[in-house]
This record gives sequence, structure tokens and C-alpha cells, in this order.
Amino acid sequence: MDIILASQSPRRRELLERMGLPFRIITPDIDEHMERELPPGELVAAISAEKAGAVAAQAGPGAVVIAADTVVALDGAVLGKPADESDAARMLSALSGRTHQVFTGLTVACGADVRTVSEETAVTFRPLTAEEIAAYVRTGEPMDKAGAYGIQGYGALLVEGIRGDYYNVMGLPVCRLGGLLRELGVDCLALAGQK
Repeated sequence: MDIILASQSPRRRELLERMGLPFRIITPDIDEHMERELPPGELVAAISAEKAGAVAAQAGPGAVVIAADTVVALDGAVLGKPADESDAARMLSALSGRTHQVFTGLTVACGADVRTVSEETAVTFRPLTAEEIAAYVRTGEPMDKAGAYGIQGYGALLVEGIRGDYYNVMGLPVCRLGGLLRELGVDCLALAGQK
């Protein structure tokens, strides 16, 4: 079976590997700018569908394409990747002591069968001091991540709790993905049992 991940994200690649799926990567060439006037959940769903469509057009017949897009939202406003260290510090200050939402749009496509969903996870940060924020920014970890943090790295030290799928916060809702793949005839547990 030809499974294609439409993403360069090392976190998404790691999660697919953990699922035991054989896959290859094709990076989609689309405009991902976030200036669209959609609520965050709809926005990421639309972008993931565009990514899947762009890669499916290059893939062979019968290929299963997996695409995702993740954003952090605070009070309905999307926080993308920080432009620089001061932007990262601003985002982390805004998230300090508050609950925000992480939305991932997920599309799985096989030929004309295209399934797109949006997953939401609530994440609560503990109150952070200016010194803690500066120290975290100095690690460099916030610079390539939506909302300026990575829950799977040093950012775990900032998170007081989550409600929802942990892997969604990493950028790929694994349980939801497993369900969509099952609907398309790909049984992840059966594949894992064949190893």
C-alpha cells in the first residue's frame, strides 16, 4: 500500500512511524497564509484538504494521502509561528496562565474518497514569569512552532494540563487518523501486528 504523508513536519513523521505505517513523503506546494476569514477549525480543515489535493494530484492511483495543518488559537485569534524572538515572547506572555485551543485539520484521501475533519484540544499554561519566558525563547524551540511552543519538548514545562488528544497538540491527532484510515480499509493495528 502506498501511503503518503503530505508534510515535512518531523513531528508528524515521528507519529506515523510510531503507528508502524510504511509511508513516503511528498511536500505539498500550496499557499498556507493564514489571512483567510474562517474560524480556526474550519481554516485548518481547508488547508489540510488543499495539501492533500495537491499531493494526490502527483500520487499514483490507489495512494492514500495524509495531510494535516495545525494552529493555536487564543480567544478565537490564530497564533502562527513567531516571526522572531520578541514575537515568541509576546505569544508566550499572552498564553501564560490561560487556556487556549489547538486545532488540527486532518485530511485522508484515496482517489475520489476524501475525508476531512478538525480536531480541537484545550491546553492550559501555568502562569509564567518573564524570566521563564526569556529562558524558553533562548532554547530556540519556539521559533518554528505555532503558538511558540512544543508540548513534546521543553514546552512541556509550561503546560499545566490538556483536555483532548495530546498528539493533536503535536500536530497529528493519531486516534482520529487511525479511525479515518480504518474507514478506508487501512487497519493500523493489523499492520503493526505483521511486523
